[in-house]
Amino acid sequence: MKLSLRTLFTPLAVVLAAALTTTPLLAKSDAGNVTTSVGRLLEEGHYTHQALNDEVSKKFLKTYLELLDFSHLFFTQQDVDMLTSKYGASLDDDVLLGNLKPAYEIYDLYTKRVDDRVARIKEQLNQQQIDFKSDATIEMSRQKAPWPKDDAEADNVWRGRIVSELLQEHLSEHPIEPGPKLIARRYERLARNVHEQDKDEQVKLFLDALAQAYDPHSEYLSKADLKNFSINMGLSLVGIGAMLRTEDGYAKIESLVPGGPAQTDGRLKVGDRITAVAQGNGEFNDVRDMRLDKVVEQIRGKKGTKVRLLVIPADSPDPSKRKTIELVRDEIKLKDQEARADIIIKKNENGEPVKLGWITLPSFYADMDRHQKSTTKDVLALLKRLKKENISGLIVDLRRNGGGSLEEAIALTGLFLKSGPIVQTKGSNGNIVVSSDPDPGIAYTGPMIVLTSRQSASASEIFAAALQDYGRALIVGDKNTFGKGTVQTILEIGRFTSLLGSRSQEDGALKLTIQKFYRVAGGSTQLHGVASDIVLPTLSDLPEFGEGALKNCLPYDEVPKARYTKWSDGRGLFIDELKRRSEARVQANPEFKYVMEDMERLRKRLDENRISLNEDTRRVELNDDKIRKETRAKERLARHDEEMQMIRLTLDNVDKPNLQPIIFPGKLAANKKGGNNKVAPEAATDSDSDSIGSDDGTKEPAIDPERDETLNILKDLVDLNRGPTTASTTSTPAPN
Repeated sequence: MKLSLRTLFTPLAVVLAAALTTTPLLAKSDAGNVTTSVGRLLEEGHYTHQALNDEVSKKFLKTYLELLDFSHLFFTQQDVDMLTSKYGASLDDDVLLGNLKPAYEIYDLYTKRVDDRVARIKEQLNQQQIDFKSDATIEMSRQKAPWPKDDAEADNVWRGRIVSELLQEHLSEHPIEPGPKLIARRYERLARNVHEQDKDEQVKLFLDALAQAYDPHSEYLSKADLKNFSINMGLSLVGIGAMLRTEDGYAKIESLVPGGPAQTDGRLKVGDRITAVAQGNGEFNDVRDMRLDKVVEQIRGKKGTKVRLLVIPADSPDPSKRKTIELVRDEIKLKDQEARADIIIKKNENGEPVKLGWITLPSFYADMDRHQKSTTKDVLALLKRLKKENISGLIVDLRRNGGGSLEEAIALTGLFLKSGPIVQTKGSNGNIVVSSDPDPGIAYTGPMIVLTSRQSASASEIFAAALQDYGRALIVGDKNTFGKGTVQTILEIGRFTSLLGSRSQEDGALKLTIQKFYRVAGGSTQLHGVASDIVLPTLSDLPEFGEGALKNCLPYDEVPKARYTKWSDGRGLFIDELKRRSEARVQANPEFKYVMEDMERLRKRLDENRISLNEDTRRVELNDDKIRKETRAKERLARHDEEMQMIRLTLDNVDKPNLQPIIFPGKLAANKKGGNNKVAPEAATDSDSDSIGSDDGTKEPAIDPERDETLNILKDLVDLNRGPTTASTTSTPAPN
């Protein structure tokens, strides 16, 4: 979440300059100056004002080791003890002196441990065939497990892990290649990735660990990270408009962005594999076995410049065949990450059609540089059309919305309130600032629901909390949202390294936690999140998915309540009645029964955290899963659900005069998304699998009982606000 606080820069710069005037400058590299600057900024600018001391040093070292070895598989406790003895009390001094030797030495040790382990894995894979008759089990997740105490214990852990992977491939219904060969290549690729991390990337990891020792949302951003941050906030990039995926060492075309240079040109096809990239008329650079983000860097560039791709055509029977494709880079709009809307037509108790609006909001985006793109502007355009279509109620879907711009969260909330405070923020000095609705106008006054999940975080929580505190909207979804109640700003490191004699665009930036935000009612969303008024069962509703599961998170606290007037327009939210009706439907709904059964199994698996190495046991489990899926599929076919009629609204068609509804049969299609998720952000797009419909509005919606029940709750809310009706009474749309 980016917050523009110009007042933060000057005092930090002054403090930094004063602190470093006695530091010898010539002894440091540029990376050393960046390291010193990050350390000073964290000390002086972080919300906690925690000094970079021995206590932080120990936490910093542990965080760095866990960033490298998240599952505690490569280092041993002997390694950790040795590194703690050597660096545990001195990393703070190294950072402030710009000494990166510890970062490189620790990474070198990690590289050696990975190489040694991969060699041992290959030896194990070359041994005799395993019969998979053991009754042993292994841990599924080792995140909370201790490091193996020594090499012997590590060997034992890895033996079980490799047996499990071999068994998994042995049980696969669609094997790609023999299990031992596949697993060997998997770990060879891991070792290659570790070796490909250059010095700059090692520094990036090191400084990330330092920032995360203060809190989980502070981080160091490299130049590439800054570019991706800008892309995600502005929903645009300059490139060729292709989604890339790693496959067998190649960057493979996964999809093409409609209207982008590649799709318009027509020569580059889905499935083509890129073997080399050239800039303009320059020499080709081989990109086989290159990390995907590095390939992406070469394909992106300035608008209007040329890039040439050497590709293996997808339909070529001979992999030695190549073709050269020259494309001119252009601006790509990431349209599937924009706000979009649907009009769902359902029938009320009298059999009359009722139009319900649904806005899907993937993030709180804003073009920080050109101010041409914003969430509030886009949602306002959708709302105007929804009102023109006479919707009777509105749902704002924030289930996958991880946050974004604080200013946009405030402005968007103001579209649904007349006036008043939206959020309170408190800095490290204890001063509380109240941010209010910037626009006295109101865009929509009708019945409203905000749909949330554990993945709704930060700016999403500001929006949901304000509308809940005002009594403006009903909150439906998981028990709580994520629980991120902190505010970050972006500080470009070049502003500070210039004080040390070296300023470069390559210096990156620090995303720094500078404030906590609070509800107008006084409580923080930090750790607690926003509690739903009506809770619906979902597989995401687990505390493991929230802020409290992150390390070094800041505590919950409260501030005095702001002065605000609750929403009142003669309507009510009827929470108790709506909850009673919803609970009855949920209990009778077979889909929610499936969800609750799956939740119970998932909770048990997470608590036990063990998986069997016995083939017969695993086959029974797989067969049970297969039977369960087949049974549910038959039950779904036997049911006769209500037909769904829907109109898809996008920013491209929002002003078109005629919108045709699509009618879906009662038996909805299963969600078929899945597979390898290693997709490159050349055009970093990903559709929301639980959205009302597909991007073009022509495919059947996925099975989503939470969506369907939220629509039922909204229909009830609309009916209750209209008051009692008779069979002869004609319903009229609620004023909006």
